[in-house]
Amino acid sequence: MSIFDVLRDALKTETPVALATIVAGPNVGAKLLVQPNRDPLGSLGNPDLDRVVARDAVGELAAGITSVRNYGPNGEARQEELKVFIESFAAPPRMLIFGAVDFTAALCRVAKVLGYRVTVCDARPVFATRARFPLADELVVDWPHRLLETVGPELGPRDAICVLTHDPKFDVPAVVGALTTEAGYIGAMGSRRTTTDRQERLLQEGVTAQQLERVYAPIGLDIGARTPEETAISICAEIIALRSGRSAPFLASTHGDIHRTV
Repeated sequence: MSIFDVLRDALKTETPVALATIVAGPNVGAKLLVQPNRDPLGSLGNPDLDRVVARDAVGELAAGITSVRNYGPNGEARQEELKVFIESFAAPPRMLIFGAVDFTAALCRVAKVLGYRVTVCDARPVFATRARFPLADELVVDWPHRLLETVGPELGPRDAICVLTHDPKFDVPAVVGALTTEAGYIGAMGSRRTTTDRQERLLQEGVTAQQLERVYAPIGLDIGARTPEETAISICAEIIALRSGRSAPFLASTHGDIHRTV
């Protein structure tokens, strides 16, 4: 199969793939197709250059970034004999929502607008139904730690885990499992008292104080959200702010009542 045949099939199946093309320097137009955990296809004309560009392409793909990089003829950094356009076709970022509660349906809707592939997980089949969550890409009736054992290794910096239940036997395993992943965002819903109680239970489960710093709880930005829809926007806004590095009032870093009367 040609590079373009493989690229076409990868795009159809939403398999992550990156296409590197020399756009300036020797061998303009030469291409290298890169997929994680597979040997690259094609060549840019030099084995050392292929190796370095393939490594960089995997990194760009993980971050969902498309860019132009400069190299020396053998892949040397900080040289400009070659310009290589690395086009990333990353799979949609994933959002795992634990807890089939009223806020979950609203978060599904907002997350889908932002391009997330959404999985809703709850161990209670009476609540985790397609009728309640029609926009979810995947509905899983199981305990969170079991789902994370399966999909956790696939999660990366672009992915998010949101724990929306207040049930200790559900949310503690969910957070513990989430902390074993490389997900870029982990948030947990609850009042400040619930958050404090959960943190104590997590510490008893062996979670360290440093690990707890990864958990944004109470979840969301402090925008005065009250309804499920407003809360969903608050959560997604926090994810965007964290990803972009912008300063915003995270509820996790503020004090006082979450719902203040104006």
